[in-house]
Amino acid sequence: MSDGIGLSQGDRNRNARLARLRRLLPPDHAIVGIDLADVKQAAVVADHDSRVLARRRLSARAWELGELLDWAVTQAKAAGFVSVTVACEPTGHPWRMVDQLCAERGLALVCVQPLLVSQARESEDLTFDKSDPKDAVIIARLAAGLHCYQPERADAVWARLRHLGARRVQLTADATAAVNQVRELLECAWPAVLDTSGAPFRSWRAAVAVALDQCAGDLARVRRLGPARFEAAVRRELPRWDVTRPCLRIVRAVFASLADPAGVIAHRPGALERAGLALADWQDTDNARIIETGTQSYRRATSKGRQRRDRN
Repeated sequence: MSDGIGLSQGDRNRNARLARLRRLLPPDHAIVGIDLADVKQAAVVADHDSRVLARRRLSARAWELGELLDWAVTQAKAAGFVSVTVACEPTGHPWRMVDQLCAERGLALVCVQPLLVSQARESEDLTFDKSDPKDAVIIARLAAGLHCYQPERADAVWARLRHLGARRVQLTADATAAVNQVRELLECAWPAVLDTSGAPFRSWRAAVAVALDQCAGDLARVRRLGPARFEAAVRRELPRWDVTRPCLRIVRAVFASLADPAGVIAHRPGALERAGLALADWQDTDNARIIETGTQSYRRATSKGRQRRDRN
């Protein structure tokens, strides 16, 4: 949809975003492009035409860059600018320390996406050559063209939620990778067991864990235990998977699948051993998620209890 002058909602949103960025990057501010690294930092002070006014290399950690920012302000004022706007790539966590140092000095900070820096580097000289001084100039140039964004300065509560969310995403990704690896390995070495349950319920995981732990690459070895001893071993395994009662239908189906000859025999010893390791990784990830979720619930309940006592 568009209004009478032909502007769509997307046009208005983009114009508003560019106006916000222009307030952060006014013409009377020089641009400090910083290519952040572990120890050796590269920085340039540039105008809006990407002309380098000053350049500096120094050995310092991200939290030690306050002196660099003060130097950049001095260089910008010597060139006739009122102040500076700092630009960097939001890689890792060092940029957050730079953001805090900028906030302490009343300086604005914008971030440039690393992908844009990579593409701009290639388009500038048609090579993939990377150097910190060159990247600092490219970062300043992209910021001058408003190819950047204003990062969010979160408070302690929101920052904690962001970190916990990142941890949750990491655990979910690890669990998904372990699930896919177990499935692919069993599909190669022991495909019949994948049809014993419609979903990888914990009874199924416990039964498969017992079989993989005791088979040593030979499923017939587990079958010689007999149904009763196999079921007893699975019952002992269940607490490790946070289960108290087994689904006997699944356990017996897993035991029956031990006799199925399907699978690549040559790969069976190694693939089954590797599947056992992946299953253990899956269990560790699940336990970590359960423990962390329980700990957060306990903390919330404890906090609510303290609030009730304070009110009383």
